Amino acid sequence: MIYTVTINPSLDYVMYPTALDVGFTNRSSREEIRFGGKGVDVSFVLQQLDVPTVALAFAAGFTGDYFKKVLEEDGVVCDFIQLEEGFTRINVKLNGGEYSGGVETIVNGMGPDISDAKMDELRAKLNKLQAGDTLVLTGSVPKSLPNNTYEMLMDEFGGRGIRFVVDATGDLLLSAVDKKPFLIKPNHHELGALFDAHPQTPEECLPYARKLHDRGAANVIVSCGGRGSCLVDENGEEHIVPALPITLVNATGAGDSMIAGFLAMVDKGESYAEALLYASACGTATALTSGMARRERIDETVARLKEFMASQPQA
Repeated sequence: MIYTVTINPSLDYVMYPTALDVGFTNRSSREEIRFGGKGVDVSFVLQQLDVPTVALAFAAGFTGDYFKKVLEEDGVVCDFIQLEEGFTRINVKLNGGEYSGGVETIVNGMGPDISDAKMDELRAKLNKLQAGDTLVLTGSVPKSLPNNTYEMLMDEFGGRGIRFVVDATGDLLLSAVDKKPFLIKPNHHELGALFDAHPQTPEECLPYARKLHDRGAANVIVSCGGRGSCLVDENGEEHIVPALPITLVNATGAGDSMIAGFLAMVDKGESYAEALLYASACGTATALTSGMARRERIDETVARLKEFMASQPQA
């Protein structure tokens, strides 16, 4: 079973203004409300791929109730911890569409405080995990929790045969790498920030990905947007998959979709090369979708990516 943890989930209120003038009243041409949070994104795509998953998260207030309702209506199994105070945060996303060149302006909420007692409730749920289960720790944590929260959870539940997946940034990621996670997935910007470098392409990212692999992460995927992605796998082998040329619709959740695709293929016994290809296709499918990609779009994108790769000159 694959369990995901989303400590600071959100409802994403997406607006499509026809113009954006600071200090003036602006009008939206349409609006959408989506669930947000990297862990629940991973669970949603896994559910689309028929991979058993449980989404663990904290929820608060009326926004938390709606958040859970939307996920369960899409078939995602939720095991949420209810907070007595505050509300699940709302992130406002202003998508300028064509007039802005696809640029999206985002204002993220802070989220509610999480008490020690509520973290103990999460630990009680995680205590039920068994050898062979996968635990995905991903996304930001609220200011009420320490930056090494993931590291502490890995310390507490390590040694049980649980596979850990960590998708975080900065110190939150580095502190987890030393605990030898099964998979981490920074993008090229996040990778560069760790090493005070500016890699842009998969080829440029591979040396830095190997450093994280050598430090303890079994598999390191780095996504490079329109330039493709790379992987240093647990056997030390390197893989690169090019990006399928697309017109970007949505940048949110593409990395989470990659994690889900990779885990789905690994669990089915596919090679790491095939797992990276499928992960890339899942990320691209979400980038082509208003919201998270569904199975039909994923299958279509996998076929397109394989066709595109077959048409490329061999190195």
